[in-house]
Amino acid sequence: MAKHTQVILIDDLDGGEANETVAFAIDGSSYEIDLSDGNAKRLREALEPFLTGARRAESGPGRGRAGRRGPVGRQQPRISREQSAEIRAWAKEHDYPVSERGRIAADIVKAYEDAN
Repeated sequence: MAKHTQVILIDDLDGGEANETVAFAIDGSSYEIDLSDGNAKRLREALEPFLTGARRAESGPGRGRAGRRGPVGRQQPRISREQSAEIRAWAKEHDYPVSERGRIAADIVKAYEDAN
């Protein structure tokens, strides 16, 4: 039996279709938001004056989660939309709690990889 699962990103601001997930961090917390091209552009334009005046943080001991686990947004290898849909379907079939969108917990990804 063939199965086709499609994942559609929803813009977290306006509920329309999103084209990308934007990762950012502030005050030691990392965030991700699904945005359309227009809203992603607005976010980047709003941050531009602050980015121009900022310097990149060095990673290393004592720098919080990012220092221990590498640069923000690189804790887990990037998963394609197709892989994400497959993992979510597998997780649901095996009674793992998984949301319809957003990042999939690392333990669920590992369980999927171990099973396949």
